[in-house]
Amino acid sequence: MTLVEQLLESLPTDRIVVDPDVIASYQHDEAEWAPFAVPVAVVRPRTAEEVQAVVRACLAHGAPVVTRGAGTGLSGGANATEGCVVIALDGMDAIKEIDSLERYAVVEPGVVNDHLRAACADQGLWYPPDPASAPWSTIGGNVATNAGGLCCVKYGVTRDYVMGMQVVTGTGDLIRLGRKTAKGVAGYDLAGLMVGSEGTLGIITEVTVKLRPLQDPQRTVAGYFDSIVDAGRAVAAVAAAGLTPSALELIDKQCLIAVDAWKNMGLSVEANVVLLGRIDDPGLIGDQEAEKMLSCFEEAGATWSAVSTDQEEADALFAARRLAYPAMERLGPVLTEDVCVPKKHVPEMLSRIQQIGLKYDTTISNIAHAGDGNLHPLLITPHDDLPARERAQSAFAEIIDAALELGGTVTGEHGVGLLKMDGLVQELDPVVLEMHRSIKRALDPQGIFNPGKVFAM
Repeated sequence: MTLVEQLLESLPTDRIVVDPDVIASYQHDEAEWAPFAVPVAVVRPRTAEEVQAVVRACLAHGAPVVTRGAGTGLSGGANATEGCVVIALDGMDAIKEIDSLERYAVVEPGVVNDHLRAACADQGLWYPPDPASAPWSTIGGNVATNAGGLCCVKYGVTRDYVMGMQVVTGTGDLIRLGRKTAKGVAGYDLAGLMVGSEGTLGIITEVTVKLRPLQDPQRTVAGYFDSIVDAGRAVAAVAAAGLTPSALELIDKQCLIAVDAWKNMGLSVEANVVLLGRIDDPGLIGDQEAEKMLSCFEEAGATWSAVSTDQEEADALFAARRLAYPAMERLGPVLTEDVCVPKKHVPEMLSRIQQIGLKYDTTISNIAHAGDGNLHPLLITPHDDLPARERAQSAFAEIIDAALELGGTVTGEHGVGLLKMDGLVQELDPVVLEMHRSIKRALDPQGIFNPGKVFAM
């Protein structure tokens, strides 16, 4: 019996996709130039038991398994490999429970981030992790990459909110990890280990996430800067002033123009770089912190800055920040970086990015979760220009080198996938790298989960 035959025997027929045209839409995520192959089949399960059946069939045939959410990843982590079965979890999209007393939600992995946030808001609760892709990305994908987002500068990343989960293991077992209680230290933190594992250690079929009360109203502080380095100095100044904004985002003029051309939002910013800060502390304290942030912008050389009195305008600028990547993608292939450096080194890192762009004659636009040093340079190349692509790839590698030299990391939230494997080897001590490999061998003894990603076995 072939693998596909066993899948058809084990699952309802409508779960199996073998049409080549449909399969093509599941072959890769949004990572430009990351390699991918044609999967043997795509399976769209509806239950944890169906996921388990797929894993057991793949174990029996020694076939790789690649798990996929919405396909919004930017590292190649969901790209199909030779001979694999792609398990697409977007159909497992139920919000099973929202407990307003204990403040947690139980969801399937295909739930879209913004859908969960809206459902929680209806009960006066808030799920903070908010990647720029929140309108499209799924909780399962967010957990797999330990996604961050705009408000993580104050409220943390996905790992800080995952309490427990249900997982199909590399031996085909269906297990539960973690807890639903406010505290719990029984055994190793295996649920935490799964967060950010990029589908290499197990397949998450349900997640329990911590919730908070609804966020207080926010004050927006906007600043315009002539140079990206000046904006970086403002970011460092905010940190030095002891402020913890609920967001501090950077977006350059190229991105704003691209968003406006795409969505016709009426943006008319006369600045090379815009910083968008938010303060959500209530009352007088919030007012004082907003004024402090404003002073930081002014002292760093802002050509214009203000505490916004127009909530609609402020929301439009933050919406433009979320749309920046897909807007730039319309202009040509975009290779997206995801380095993170200490906040004090943000100005230096932004300066180095500029210099690297000039060195390799590569157009680099910039967006960033600037408040926590997570920078997303966007390397843009013309269509079908191989020399430009090669220069961009060299620039990409040199940006990673620069981040590591400044005490940073090769990825703040997008994950290692395929694009950052060399960088991970640079960043991790060989002994630590072998620890990772030992964990992989223990939890995925046949090596079927997302092989060839994150690090080589």
